[in-house]
Amino acid sequence: MSQVDWLSRLLQIITVTGQLEVRCVYGAPWRVAWSTAAANEIPYHVILKGRAIFEDPESRMAQELVSGDIVLLPQGAAHVLHDGSGQTPIRTHESRGSSGWMLSENDGLGEQLDLLCGRFFVAPPHDRMIRNYLPANLVTRAVDSHGEEGIGSPSNQLAGLVGLMRMESTGDRAGGRAILNALSSVLFTLVLRAASESGKSTEGLLALAGNPRLAPAITAMFADPARPWKLPDLADMCGMSRATFMRQFQGKLGRSALDLLTDLRMSLAANELKKPGISTEAVAETVGYQSVSAFRHVFADRMGMTPGEWRRLAQKGT
Repeated sequence: MSQVDWLSRLLQIITVTGQLEVRCVYGAPWRVAWSTAAANEIPYHVILKGRAIFEDPESRMAQELVSGDIVLLPQGAAHVLHDGSGQTPIRTHESRGSSGWMLSENDGLGEQLDLLCGRFFVAPPHDRMIRNYLPANLVTRAVDSHGEEGIGSPSNQLAGLVGLMRMESTGDRAGGRAILNALSSVLFTLVLRAASESGKSTEGLLALAGNPRLAPAITAMFADPARPWKLPDLADMCGMSRATFMRQFQGKLGRSALDLLTDLRMSLAANELKKPGISTEAVAETVGYQSVSAFRHVFADRMGMTPGEWRRLAQKGT
C-alpha cells in the first residue's frame, strides 16, 4: 500500500457522512454558540469570507479564523464563534431553502462574514476511534495557490472544494442538497489529508501519519490489521530499536501501537458482526484472534458491550 492509503483504509472501516446545515451571512457584531455535539457527530465550519474568533470555553482556547479556514471538532466540544468586538450581537433571522439547509442572516453593517456550518456523522461504534485518535480541534486553511505547491497541494484541493460548496449553497438548483452533502463528506477526507501532510499536527493519528519515520508502521497495520504484528517487526520497518519505536510511537499518538492495532481490529470486527450468517468464531479469526474467548473479552472491554449485544443492536438498526 502507498503511504497515504492509511486514510482510505480508515474511511473504509469507519463510515463518515456529511451534511451542510446552516449558511450564516452576518455583519458585525454577531455571535453564535454551539452546545456539545452527540457522540457520533463532528461539527464543522468553513469561513467563505471575512473572519471569526473561534473559542473553546472548556480549554479557554481562542483562535482567529480567516477566509478559507476550515475548523473540525472531532470530539464534539461546545464552542463559540463571534466577531471579536465584544458588542451585543444583532438579532438574526432564518429562512429555509428547498435544499434543506438554513440561511441565517442579520442586519449588521460591520465587517461581513459568510460562513458554512454543518456536521459529519460517524457510524457507531466507530465514534470512539475518532474521539481517541483525532485532536479536539482541527483547523486547516484552504489556499488557492499557484506557487511551488501547485494544483495538487492539499490546501489547493480544499480551496477548489470550498469554491464548489460556495457555488452550490448560493442557489436552489436540482440536486443541490445531495451535492452539498457529498462535498461535505469529501471535505472531511481532504481536511485529514491536509492536516497529516502539513506536519503541523502535534498529537494523535495525524501526527503519526505525518511522521516519515513512523509512517511505515501505521501503513502496515492499517493494510493488514489481522496479521500477528510484533513490536520488533514494526520497529525494524521504521529502522528503530524496539525501545525507541515504542517511545516515539507513544509520544506522537498518546497511545501504544498495540492500542491502535486493537482498536482497528475491534472496528473491523464491529463491521463483520453486522453481516448475517457469520459466526463470532469466524469474526474473531478474521480480525486476528485464535481464541474466541480472548476476542470476546477485548471486544467487550473496548466497545462496552459483548459481540452478541452489538450484533443484536446493529440488526435492530437495519
